[in-house]
Amino acid sequence: MRTPIDPSIVADQNEIRAAELKRDYQYLGEKLARQNINIETIKNKIAEFSVAIPSWGVGTGGTRFARFPMGGEPRNVFEKIEDCGVIQQLSKTTNTVSPHFPWDNVDDFNELREYAAAFGLGFDAVNSNTFQDQKEQKHSYKFGSLTHSDAATRQQAVDHNIEVIEAGKKLGSKALTVWVGDGSNFAGQQSFTNAFNHYLDSNAKIYAALPDDWQMFLEHKIFEPAFYSTVIQDWGSSLLAAQTLGEKCKCLVDLGHHAPNVNIEMIVARLHHAKKLGGFHFNDSKYGDDDLDSGSINPFQLFLIFNELVEAGARDAQFNPAYMMDQSHNVTDPIESLMNSADVISRTYARALLVDHKLLNQYQEENDALMAYNTLRSAYETDVSAIVQQARLEQGGAIDTIATYRASEYRKKVTEARPSSGNASSGIV
Repeated sequence: MRTPIDPSIVADQNEIRAAELKRDYQYLGEKLARQNINIETIKNKIAEFSVAIPSWGVGTGGTRFARFPMGGEPRNVFEKIEDCGVIQQLSKTTNTVSPHFPWDNVDDFNELREYAAAFGLGFDAVNSNTFQDQKEQKHSYKFGSLTHSDAATRQQAVDHNIEVIEAGKKLGSKALTVWVGDGSNFAGQQSFTNAFNHYLDSNAKIYAALPDDWQMFLEHKIFEPAFYSTVIQDWGSSLLAAQTLGEKCKCLVDLGHHAPNVNIEMIVARLHHAKKLGGFHFNDSKYGDDDLDSGSINPFQLFLIFNELVEAGARDAQFNPAYMMDQSHNVTDPIESLMNSADVISRTYARALLVDHKLLNQYQEENDALMAYNTLRSAYETDVSAIVQQARLEQGGAIDTIATYRASEYRKKVTEARPSSGNASSGIV
């Protein structure tokens, strides 16, 4: 397997921290044992956990006002794979990449698949793009794509999604994510009923092109780029569409695609109840679709979401949602932010695994609000860093991913190797 960072650097950095980690892991194991929790069981579940890297996430993001590129940004999908290889080499939690088309189009998808495999990477859900016009595109998406009033424009968007499915089949993907920015900016601009009917009709054609073993994820978003109305603006619209389209169609929840203070953890429970919870795009937000690093603003909310996911998994052995990070890195090194977020997500999952759900359910049945909350708080306040670090170490990753990455000077090296970088599209959706 190709290792972008010299393994000797990883080994040297791990040696610096190994003794301290051993003490911390032993101490935490003894503490958890007193609660009848086996630390090895938790560690093994963390080792099995995986969250996908968005191919566009390794480039610098931006805002409506400006984008400030940094040195060494990937100029094509193969260089994106190299950067994703760094994240996987050190974190051991990110063994799949979610590509976006047409940005990641190549002449030979088998070559791309083999190139990724050399870095220990596979491909997760493929993503279509009908929220911006592309070169040689006959019809514009200015007034919509899958929901456009013009049938030819809708068909163009359908055809693109089917092309993305074909690319995904060659890459070994098993899912298509569909997000559209369709909507309106003026009252009366668009018929709510007609737009939703067009959405269902268009997606029915895409759904028909899915292989038998694939899933289709519908992603909702409350606003932007349309600000008066968005066709699939909330989980209710997404659920209604998914139920209409068929069994293989599920809802995808992006944590930033909700109004501030929305109870996303309850949405998780509702969608799982309907058997339509397909996956997550992890990020964080203060105001809206901020696409900040996961857990950087509201880490407790992330924990509550994972608590619902763990409980859902305990009730349903077939429950296996897809996880991906979807962040915009405007002021940080994207590789560092993605590794940091992968670490935060893993730690949050580990804390959720510590929740005593039998005790929690007892307090809930007894209407003991304080003790039910304290049961969650006890798990949330537990420092589980030793579990996540030990899982990484045993898989050959880095105890301290950021320190090891900086010691490798990878960013400096790729800046010298990619002199014309800075053109990668951010494309956060």
